[in-house]
Amino acid sequence: MKRREFITLLGGTALAWPLAARAQQAGMPVIGFLHGASPEGYAPMMTAFRQGLKETGYVEGQNLTIEYRWADDKYDRLPLLAADLIGHRVAVMVANGPAVRPAKAATSTIPIVINVGIDPVQVGLVASLNRPGGNVTGLALLTVELAAKRLELLHELLRTTTVVAILVNPANPLTQPETRGVRDAARSLGLQLHILNASTENEIDTAFRTLVEMRAGALVVSVDTFLNNQRAQIVALAARHAVPAIYGVRELATAGGLMSYGNDLADAYRQSGIYAAKILKGAKPDDLPVQQVVRVEFVVNLKTARTLGLTFPITLLGRADEVIE
Repeated sequence: MKRREFITLLGGTALAWPLAARAQQAGMPVIGFLHGASPEGYAPMMTAFRQGLKETGYVEGQNLTIEYRWADDKYDRLPLLAADLIGHRVAVMVANGPAVRPAKAATSTIPIVINVGIDPVQVGLVASLNRPGGNVTGLALLTVELAAKRLELLHELLRTTTVVAILVNPANPLTQPETRGVRDAARSLGLQLHILNASTENEIDTAFRTLVEMRAGALVVSVDTFLNNQRAQIVALAARHAVPAIYGVRELATAGGLMSYGNDLADAYRQSGIYAAKILKGAKPDDLPVQQVVRVEFVVNLKTARTLGLTFPITLLGRADEVIE
């Protein structure tokens, strides 16, 4: 392995290790932050995460050190990155999306604050929401549950469209339940659904070519850290091929996507920061119930709609939490 690749594998923080070591020597607590994507696409979420810490009395660089490990969309790196954080004796680990299972598999003693888009009880991450048990607590988003609703909103806008597609990352453990929910919704709406897989930039290009060949008239984009990170590419391809698309993260709608429907990710990251800070102050994971993030945002981009020649019905537009002119 080349030196540059090794540094990337460890999340680009190798140069910060001496600082972290000095911080630990001075008694400053250390949080390990594990993520499957890369930091460039998650700046608003990281600002919110640090805000949550600040609200609870912790400021990075003043009375707290954060060791970041980003997998750069290569999920198979996550177990090694989780082990590396444990080697740095972090006081608590914060794991998001695909990073949750590797974090839990890596330690049964270090507290873990999760941010996951599926019922954590159903998949065995915690014993119950009120009493998580073990070393895991955090937040549960409605990623899987909202997937079918996204297709319904798209159908409400495009009543005559009968062939649709969903773009997913097959490497994401949430893909199977999310796809199952969308497939059931498509069947009930009388729609023909195609599944498009992409876990690299080239595969995203290929997926859109396939979408055009299949004459799919609309697209649902899965909530996935890799796909979220590639929002510029995805939004550009949707515009180039004039494909109406709905996303699960508002950042894609504000980047030029047609519309989004999903949880407020920034607020979820802020809550993760608050939970991590509470644990640093002595709270045990089992005493912190898993919070279900129920706030949902519906964002409509009218500028993109006009470009696509679409008119939102008043009944649909009136339900939007934000309208981008």
